[in-house]
Amino acid sequence: MVNVLSREKQIEVLHHLVEGNTLRSTSRLTGVHRTTMMKLLVEFGEGCQKLMDKRFTGLTLNHLELDEIWTFCQKKQSRLTIEEKATRHDIGDIYLWTAIDQETKLVPAFVVGKRTGDSARKLMRQLASRLTFPNPHDSDNHLFEKGSYTPVTQISTDMLAAYPEAVDQFFGPYAKYGQLKKEYRNATMQYTPSEMVGTERKAIFGIDPDKLWSICTSHVERHNLTIRTLMKRFTRLNLGFSKKLDNLVAACQVFLAFYNFVWRTRYDDKSGKRGMLRPPAAMLAGVTKELWDFERLFDEAMAA
Repeated sequence: MVNVLSREKQIEVLHHLVEGNTLRSTSRLTGVHRTTMMKLLVEFGEGCQKLMDKRFTGLTLNHLELDEIWTFCQKKQSRLTIEEKATRHDIGDIYLWTAIDQETKLVPAFVVGKRTGDSARKLMRQLASRLTFPNPHDSDNHLFEKGSYTPVTQISTDMLAAYPEAVDQFFGPYAKYGQLKKEYRNATMQYTPSEMVGTERKAIFGIDPDKLWSICTSHVERHNLTIRTLMKRFTRLNLGFSKKLDNLVAACQVFLAFYNFVWRTRYDDKSGKRGMLRPPAAMLAGVTKELWDFERLFDEAMAA
């Protein structure tokens, strides 16, 4: 049982997992059985989700980039039977849908599920619940002046057809929205690097024609690399993939809470110094005013 582990041992196990270790390697390093670790991961993941739901409210984020990152659960989509494709939503190809703020690098919302319109709507609903919206009355006509809507954020996505309807449903005129298509060539094999030869930007609503350059997904795509580096379940061509969807969800909850509250990205400052540490994304977004370490995250999540 999880509760037989001391607080220090639980922190040690979880810290290994968020730093990119597999369950088996963590078991060898800590001496804790895999089953115990998974029970702990699920419990901690639920606490992390409650913590983010509690803290991520009333946010002001100027530009959100959205993307989906692929993995699979139990077996790949091509291995599913016809019956499994029709009845099972928890195995086969699974996507982690993320939204990242371009300025603070905060990930305020994410969804684990299939690459469908339902998942896109879940992401938008969660994202809209995190942001501050103006009072609808402010958009009414006053003193014979025509009212107008003030966008609360800009949203950039790829060309997935599910996004426009989902953005319109949960943001309506309160968001500026554009899509970006990147064109590649020389991708002769599945994992060979390809060359980007062009981009196509499309303003869906709210973006002026002379501001098309602002549509961008580069930051969220770079964040996908961080996910694949530090979450063994997303590393390609290995045996660390998830066998159960609940465990995959818990791993995503734990990692993204760790990323938001503890992880510190690097930047080059104006004086030319390279590799300077930024505060965590949660601090930059005003969610917290203090630097957190992993122990603080553990205590806050377990108490949530």
